[in-house]
Amino acid sequence: MTNRAIAHARLRNSRLVGPPLASPQDVVRWFGAVQSQDVPGALWGIAQRMPPGLTFDELGAAMDDGRIVRTHGPRPTWHFLHPADLRWILSLVGPRVEQTMAGMVRRLGISPDAMARGQAAMVGAMAGGLDLTRDQLRDVVASAGIDSSEPLVTSMIGMAAEVRAAICNGPRRGKQATFVLVDDWVPAAAPLARDDALRELTIRYFRSHGPALANDMAWWSGLTVGDVRRGIELTGSALEGRRVDGKEYWAAAGAFDPEPELIPEPLVQLLPNYDEYLGSYRDYAPIFDEALPRARTVADVLGTHLVVRDGLVVGGWRRSLGAGRVTVTATLLLPLTSAELEALGAAAAAYGRFVELPVDLRIMTG
Repeated sequence: MTNRAIAHARLRNSRLVGPPLASPQDVVRWFGAVQSQDVPGALWGIAQRMPPGLTFDELGAAMDDGRIVRTHGPRPTWHFLHPADLRWILSLVGPRVEQTMAGMVRRLGISPDAMARGQAAMVGAMAGGLDLTRDQLRDVVASAGIDSSEPLVTSMIGMAAEVRAAICNGPRRGKQATFVLVDDWVPAAAPLARDDALRELTIRYFRSHGPALANDMAWWSGLTVGDVRRGIELTGSALEGRRVDGKEYWAAAGAFDPEPELIPEPLVQLLPNYDEYLGSYRDYAPIFDEALPRARTVADVLGTHLVVRDGLVVGGWRRSLGAGRVTVTATLLLPLTSAELEALGAAAAAYGRFVELPVDLRIMTG
């Protein structure tokens, strides 16, 4: 199985080709969790799994009314979660996430008592359905007798409250995020036993990201490799494995070999840098074109949004919003054919429609 074959399978399984998903919540539920450090980029990634023509404002409304919920989750980093999945996913990954946070918490001098007081103060301040901005949360932390002059103190206390499913993002206030109580924002849902949650998240990851390695899911989720292997055992016949170049890849049963007609030619896509197709693996090798210059490191290329040809990364792109226009600057590390350049132009035009602005495409070579 070649890199291109792995990439083609991932294109289908991540729903970048083939039948679209009907709603943003369907996209988020398909993956289990969708990275959302960069909200505009994350919403653009969701839009590319849905019928064409959706706009940033339309998808942003799904975040503002709670159809998808933004919070710190796996690894830990910002993710969109489906409301029905939020509590059981955080219950599963939360303890490991807090272990990951522990070093920073100690370096910031946040004692267990201060952590508990800060979280209690946040929860109390949001009681009654109130939503608070990050600046307001900083004032709340200070009112609890905690030095919040270092912004990371409030961030870490808030993050711990998020992974414990106490608070999450609520509706945006202008361009600012707000925080609300999970119990006020997210409908109650039955809890899952740990093995049931582990089995479900394992299926979600490999059906949407496969073919992938156990190490890939461990990195994405923050769980141990042992947890992931246990999850694979629990899935029974829902997943299948295949050994490629000495590595054991996993995907949903029957999902290793995509139907050729699902991959249009030429296929050039503008994906956000944290897209689940790209940023959710420990091993990036299968989605980088083998002809890329060796001097180009993963960090170098992933520093921008990514230009993907036939499922393989061939360059990066940046967006720049100006007065009534958006400029898309694509830096190509490999040459494209005239047909592929036309497809790149179509992808840029689709992005312009998403942000509801005329688009200027600039092409550079790296």
